[in-house]
Amino acid sequence: MRAALVVLLLVAAPLHAEPELDAPQVYQALKEGRVTVIDIRTVREWRETGVVPGARRVDFYEGPEVLLKSVLEMVDGDRTRPIALVCRTGNRTAQAQKLLQAHGFTQVYNVREGMAGSAGGPGWLRRGLPVEPCRC
Repeated sequence: MRAALVVLLLVAAPLHAEPELDAPQVYQALKEGRVTVIDIRTVREWRETGVVPGARRVDFYEGPEVLLKSVLEMVDGDRTRPIALVCRTGNRTAQAQKLLQAHGFTQVYNVREGMAGSAGGPGWLRRGLPVEPCRC
């Protein structure tokens, strides 16, 4: 009976689950220096809500080439460095995550709930996690 349960769990698990972290996990990893947070929202969004303290920023809508080049610079070319991507609700980050993975990045985490919240969770802002004003 136990073997059947283990087999059932293995079959039911997604084969290519994309790595995700919730906002509190990202905040803790950031405080411990274990992750680079990259905010891929627009300048307008950064100004409206502020940004995660210490987050690097690149506007997703500048295009895939700019995103890839910017992220490479942010991690000093180290495609194994842990990266947590954040946007408003997790949609852009899912797309950016796939792009970065396709270009050899190995530890790209999607903050699926984003800053504003989504089906993935209440979001960075509603959780009351710290933000800093964007000087942009």
